[in-house]
Amino acid sequence: MHDTVWFEIQGLPSVSIASSEFDQAADVQRRALGMNDARYVLVPHPIQDATDDEMRVKAQEAADAIIAALVDK
Repeated sequence: MHDTVWFEIQGLPSVSIASSEFDQAADVQRRALGMNDARYVLVPHPIQDATDDEMRVKAQEAADAIIAALVDK
């Protein structure tokens, strides 16, 4: 979330991507950093033990939400 806020301050649209397990943490972080509207997209948990193929599926499934988050602000 720190990077997303930094890029947004620089005027560069940005979105964080996190595991669904960290939904509340992402929300708390963006508010603590003073950017309540910082965008993030959640992918299904877990990630750590996911295979490359499983990660590709997660990325493909999240692609539309990531693009929407970047253009719908």
